[in-house]
Amino acid sequence: MGFRFTAETLANELGVFGWVKNLSDGRVEVVAEAEESALEEFLGRISKYFSSSIQDRDLKWFEAGNEFQEFGIRF
Repeated sequence: MGFRFTAETLANELGVFGWVKNLSDGRVEVVAEAEESALEEFLGRISKYFSSSIQDRDLKWFEAGNEFQEFGIRF
């Protein structure tokens, strides 16, 4: 299963809302909202599943705005 579909599956399992999309330069962008513990689990599981593919991470943490009601894939 690919990164975006795995991220969507994990987000739905963990109660994480937001989106994931491929960027034109080959990177993947994820915007996610949830309780901090759910976000840490989400990131940890993604890192574990894709440890051989992830070369770098740029994390930015913000106060949740409660703008999402689901997690989806953007194209």
